[in-house]
Amino acid sequence: MRIVMIGAGYVGLVSGACFADFGHDVICVDKDPDRLNALREGRMPIYEPGLDSLVKENSEQGRLDYTGELAKAVSQADIVFIAVGTPSRRGDGYADLSYVYGAAREIAAAVTGFTVVVTKSTVPVGTGDEVERIISETNPAAEFAVVSNPEFLREGSAIEDFKRPDRIVIGTDNEQARKMMEEVYRPLYLNASPILHMNRRTAELTKYAANAFLAMKITFINEMADLCERVGADVQDVSRGMGMDQRIGSKFLHAGPGYGGSCFPKDTLALVKTAQDADSPTRLIEATVSVNDQRKRAMARKVIRATGGKVRGKTIGILGLTFKPNTDDMRESPSISIVQALVDKGAHIKAYDPEGMHQARPLLPSQVTFCTTPYEVANQASALVIVTEWNAFRSLDLDRLKKVMASPVLIDLRNIYKPEQVRAAGFVYACIGRSDGGVPDAPEMPRAAE
Repeated sequence: MRIVMIGAGYVGLVSGACFADFGHDVICVDKDPDRLNALREGRMPIYEPGLDSLVKENSEQGRLDYTGELAKAVSQADIVFIAVGTPSRRGDGYADLSYVYGAAREIAAAVTGFTVVVTKSTVPVGTGDEVERIISETNPAAEFAVVSNPEFLREGSAIEDFKRPDRIVIGTDNEQARKMMEEVYRPLYLNASPILHMNRRTAELTKYAANAFLAMKITFINEMADLCERVGADVQDVSRGMGMDQRIGSKFLHAGPGYGGSCFPKDTLALVKTAQDADSPTRLIEATVSVNDQRKRAMARKVIRATGGKVRGKTIGILGLTFKPNTDDMRESPSISIVQALVDKGAHIKAYDPEGMHQARPLLPSQVTFCTTPYEVANQASALVIVTEWNAFRSLDLDRLKKVMASPVLIDLRNIYKPEQVRAAGFVYACIGRSDGGVPDAPEMPRAAE
């Protein structure tokens, strides 16, 4: 198959490289000349484990190429994937579809012969209808079908997710397009990956519903963590007890500082807007968005309490800036709100992240000093805060940290340490939704009537 991937960002580049690895001929189209030059030189514009070697191998084999000339690439394609960004529109929270619609107009002017146009970008219900209308009006003679094929890639595990997916969702009522999409994904039959066929609008909504549900799971366990802290329970045990129920499952039940990233924040908000316009409000998702926004600043208040109630004039060390490990993505990361709140209270911030500091610099206040190791962050710090659970932070030398810190305070917002271990090393230790067995400030619970 001759495939064109419009957009060489996170979804487009990972998908394009994986399709090329399946044996298809793939051309990634992007309007950013710096990104194209970097790819041609073998430099990745994003951090994703294993992507550099996958891109390099398929580029050398001639199956993966890059261009800024959309028309020429599309004119020779069997299938064109739209994998451009759909960020939240400034001001109202709706998904900004201008890049999708712009790509549709350019595709319409370039298609020759029957072409399948696929929305790989996350788009609201009905977007495929509009893409179809744009192409038809721009080029009434065009022979094409518009298909919805949402991505379900986790940053940090995207290649594995693409090659061993839980499911492949294909939304179309066009039989020719359906067969061509099955041919594109035929190599995955060996992995017994199920292909789910449905209509286009159902496929579009499936993506949003999946992300919203996962965001609700994260938010639910975070609220349970707050309750655990008040009543003397352990959220990690609660999570295990819940997750072993096969109806619930253990994934996305890890308490922390709130969700972030390129998907959950914008997709939950876009789904809320879609539902409101359809006169079918989604109250649970609305609450999820609100609770998650409030949680990020609440984590800063947790840091302040752990450091004696005041941080003005103190140095606070931040370990981890990206919204999750194994990515350099800073979009909607909890660290942004946490750092800003601490700076607002007069703290000076020292920070380190294994991959995300280049992305973080323009997003964080000027009061932040970027360091090269966790121990440089800890030097003369009044508290150390673990915000992202990178593996590099899981086995820190506690004795070494204590020697260089102004005061031994560790706030673990990802629960990657055992409380007794850290406290035995002489630290004041705060975490999420658990204790070492004693919760001195927990309210007395009412007794049942005798």
